[in-house]
Formats: sequence, C-alpha cells, structure tokens
Amino acid sequence: MQDSYEILGISPTATADAIKAAYRKKAAQYHPDKNPSADAPVRFREIQEAYEVLSDPARRKAYDEYRQRNLIEDPLAVAWDISGKYIQDALQ
Repeated sequence: MQDSYEILGISPTATADAIKAAYRKKAAQYHPDKNPSADAPVRFREIQEAYEVLSDPARRKAYDEYRQRNLIEDPLAVAWDISGKYIQDALQ
C-alpha cells in the first residue's frame, strides 16, 4: 500500500486547502489527456484515490490511525531506542 501523503507530495499535517492544491497540481501533471506517458493513467488513478481518502475528514482520520500503527518498519530498533531513553531518564 502506498502512502497517500507521499503520492500527493504533502506532509501528514497538511491542511485541506493544501491537499486540494496538491491534488490539482498532480492531477493536471498526470492526466492521461495531457501526459502521453504509459504510466500516466495508473499514476492519475493513484492520485485520485489518495485525494478521495485525504479529502474526507472521516476517511483521513481512519487512514492516519492505520498509518500510525503501521509506520514502524523495524519495531525492535524502535523498542531499543525507547528503552534506552527510558533508562537514561531513570538514571539521571
């Protein structure tokens, strides 16, 4: 699953207006009628799907919650980092 924020080229803290502006820019760039590239239709559909998720507040909230749960790529490294910080704080 691709990151909808990455597809639109925006940060997760982007406002609704920023999402809309990014969508319009990317949609114009990859619209199959304007872009002769072979992957333009696929990219255009990805952009549409990302916008559909991020433009609806309820869907965006659910997506953000799902994304937050799955962002940790290396849970062991994160666990070591957290425990190291905890131990440092406890020893001070």
